[in-house]
Amino acid sequence: MSEHPSPGAGLPPSAIQASRDVRTVISRLRRRILKASEVDDLTLGQASVLARLSDKGGVTASELAADEGVRHQSMTATVASLAAMGLLERHPDPDDGRRLLIVLTADGRRRVAEGRQARTEWLAGRLLEKCTEDERQTVIAAMAVLERLTRD
Repeated sequence: MSEHPSPGAGLPPSAIQASRDVRTVISRLRRRILKASEVDDLTLGQASVLARLSDKGGVTASELAADEGVRHQSMTATVASLAAMGLLERHPDPDDGRRLLIVLTADGRRRVAEGRQARTEWLAGRLLEKCTEDERQTVIAAMAVLERLTRD
C-alpha cells in the first residue's frame, strides 16, 4: 500500500490557512462585486466578453473563446446576441479579409464603463462603511502582497 502525502504536506500551517482564506474571500468578494453592477439584460458571460473587448478590442471570436475558456460555437452565439443589442460590431480584419474582428460600439464602451464605475463605487462604499482608515491602509498593503504573488 503506498502512502500519499496529505494536501499541503510540508507547508507551514500559516501558508495553508492564508491560502484557504484568500481563495474564500476573493471568491465571495468577486461574486458581490459582480452583483453590484448586474444588468438584467446581460448574462455574466456577456458582461465578461464586453470587459475583455474593452481591454483588447479587435479580436476574433476564436480568440475570445480561448480567453473565456468556452467553445467557439458558444462564443459565436454570445457575440451574435451582443451584436443584436448594439454593443459590439464585427469588421473585416484589414490584414486578413477572411477574418472578422470584434470591437465594442460606443454603447458597448459606455456599458463597460458604467459597470466598472458601479463596482468601484460599491466596493469603496463598503470599505468606507465597514472599515476604519487604518484597516483600509491594511487592505492596500495586503493587495500589494497579493499582487506580488501574481507576478512571475
